Amino acid sequence: MDELPPHPFLTLKFQGILFRVVCIVYSILVYFPWDVQSFDNDIRRHTCPSVLDGQVSSLNGPASEAVEIDKRFWSGSGIGTNKEMVENLQNYGVVRSKKVSEVMESVDRAFFVPDGVPPYVDTPVPIGYNATISAPHMHATCLQLLEKHLQPGMRALDVGSGTGYLTACFALMVGPKGRAVGVEHIPELVASSIKNIEKSAAAPLLKEGSLSVHVGDGRQGWAECAPYDAIHVGAAAAEIPPALIDQLKPGGRMVIPVGNIFQDLKVVDKDTDGSINIRDETSVRYVPLTSREAQLGDN
Repeated sequence: MDELPPHPFLTLKFQGILFRVVCIVYSILVYFPWDVQSFDNDIRRHTCPSVLDGQVSSLNGPASEAVEIDKRFWSGSGIGTNKEMVENLQNYGVVRSKKVSEVMESVDRAFFVPDGVPPYVDTPVPIGYNATISAPHMHATCLQLLEKHLQPGMRALDVGSGTGYLTACFALMVGPKGRAVGVEHIPELVASSIKNIEKSAAAPLLKEGSLSVHVGDGRQGWAECAPYDAIHVGAAAAEIPPALIDQLKPGGRMVIPVGNIFQDLKVVDKDTDGSINIRDETSVRYVPLTSREAQLGDN
């Protein structure tokens, strides 16, 4: 006697259960990394594996994006120079403009990662204090998104400036007549980021004062130099901090990851009339934008 075909309802129910189980396991593996640090954003997308085919798109982006980001993440293990790193990002289509490539070539990432760490591999790197420096492709993505708002003479704010890499890039893009400000709530990271910048091509801008890094709660921005044409936030907020919206100049743009387990890199544009437009750029994974005490585990 032939076996009866499975009931369509039972098949769909089983597929639904399997889909949810795989998603939960995947999220746990990503959200609670098994390494000594909580890696930020770019290690993995918050999409379920591509074996689920079309169902992936019901979460945070198509499977093709997850595959592409994995290519970037694992690429570059044999890269030995900063220029080769940028060329690799160009080959993947992450760096698309001449200005971004020039700035990333000028600011050597080797000055901004801990000693002994391969500086040019496309991966985030722990920098202590439960923080990381983002992967090169994520820095490039943010620079591309903000490029039109980082023209000479403009003002830029880097929230959660960490090692100072992206703050230095901003400074070179806005130039000596502009202003680039980094805000970081870990004093030790501020001190080390200044030393990093002093080794880099942005050192003259730091010396003359158009580039500065400050100890402060980045969720409150840095009102002293506001408003800003460009704001970058290097940690994931549960919601967009109102102070950052207020400090964004009409016509300006902010790039900020938002979410908890599931995060999206949001592009926030403030129109000249002050109205706000927000869109999702891509799914990401960052450490949380929180208090100094919570980040260090003191509370």
